[in-house]
Amino acid sequence: MSLATLTITGPLATITLNRPEQRNALSLDLLTDLHGVLDRLHDRARSSPEPHVVIVTGAGRAFCAGMDLKQVLGDPDAPLTLLASLAEASIKLRTLPAVTIASVNGAAIGGGCGLVTVCDFAITHADSKMGFPEVDLGVCPAVVAPWLVRKLGAGKARAMLLRGGLMSGTEAHQLGLVTECVESRDGLDAATQSLAEKLLAGAPGALRATKNLLNSIDGSTDLELARRSAKVSADVLATEEARAMLRAKLG
Repeated sequence: MSLATLTITGPLATITLNRPEQRNALSLDLLTDLHGVLDRLHDRARSSPEPHVVIVTGAGRAFCAGMDLKQVLGDPDAPLTLLASLAEASIKLRTLPAVTIASVNGAAIGGGCGLVTVCDFAITHADSKMGFPEVDLGVCPAVVAPWLVRKLGAGKARAMLLRGGLMSGTEAHQLGLVTECVESRDGLDAATQSLAEKLLAGAPGALRATKNLLNSIDGSTDLELARRSAKVSADVLATEEARAMLRAKLG
C-alpha cells in the first residue's frame, strides 16, 4: 500500500497522505512515497500541460500530525534523513507547475503544518488543529521556518514559531496561515472543489508563469537553505534535552 497516493482526472490531481492509523505522521516510508508522487507530477509536466491544479489532503481524520516521533527516537540517523527528505519534498511541492491547494481536513501539526504553508492555497474548517509546537517538545522548527516567513512575513512567523502551541482553524485563518476557513468539516470538500474550479477557469500558461515568477521572487527554490535548515533541526534533535522531552511526550 502506498503511503502517498496520486489520482489525476484531466486537469485536476489529488495527492493524499495515506497513513490514517498514524494520523498521516511523516515517516521515512511516507516521505519516500510522497517523493515518488511529486516526481511523477514533475515528469508529467515535461510532456503535458495537465494537471493544472493539485489538491493535497490527508486520509482519515487528520491532514498530517508531523514527524513520526517513534522513528526519530528509534534510529540515531533517522532525524537528519527524515528532515532532509521533508525539506526536499517541500521544494518539489512548491515548484510544481500546477497551482496547489492544501485541503486541511484535520490536524496539521509541525512538519504537517509546514506542508500547508508550502501550498499556494490552504482551506480548513473551524475545528481543525494547526500549528508549530516544536519548541514545546524541545525541537527546532527550522525546516518549516523559511516557508512560514514567506507565508506570513518575518514578524508574524517569529511570534508563531517561538510561542509554539496549537490553534484552531478559525485562528489559523485570522492569522493568515490558511486562505479560507469553512464552518465545519462537512463543507471542506465543496469549498476545495469551488476554489479548484475557479483556478481551472484561468489560463494555464499564465498561472504557471505567474507561479514560477513568484517562486523566484520569494526564494522558494533555495534548496541549499532547505538542506541547511534540516541540518539545524536534526542537530537539535540529537541533543539529550530534545530526546528526553520527546520520550516524555510519547509516555
